[in-house]
Amino acid sequence: MSSFLVYAISFVLVILVAASGGRFRPDRWYAELKKPVGLPPNWVFPVVWISLYAMMAVAAAWVWLAEPSDLRTAGLIIYAAQLVFNTAWSWLFFGLHRTGLALIDLLVLITLVSINTWLFVQVDTWAGLLLVPYLIWLLIALYLNASVCWLNRRT
Repeated sequence: MSSFLVYAISFVLVILVAASGGRFRPDRWYAELKKPVGLPPNWVFPVVWISLYAMMAVAAAWVWLAEPSDLRTAGLIIYAAQLVFNTAWSWLFFGLHRTGLALIDLLVLITLVSINTWLFVQVDTWAGLLLVPYLIWLLIALYLNASVCWLNRRT
């Protein structure tokens, strides 16, 4: 498969994930929630996610273009799985207003991205390093999601 096609498929995949997650946006329910200290302003989220999705697409393409191996295959399978959990988070949090389930999803996502980062580093060091900002952002999201759960718990 040509490099161009690999990059095209990789970017189309993250665009589809972004679009499906983007269908669920903050609404009145979200506006009425108690929010944690340190919540970034709303404009930060699309800027960060565009950057992260671009890095994810490039990382996946680099691994896909690497020499075939079991690590490469495992990395790409875990990559696909984390995309599913990435998409599910927006649906659970903003779509269904299930902050607790979204938190569980996020914990699974962080686990998958951690494994994914390690696998990608084994195949292509720079590809793995491109996932580190994503992992850091997910840890920030974990703080925010857990805080929203705590601050809005029913007593």
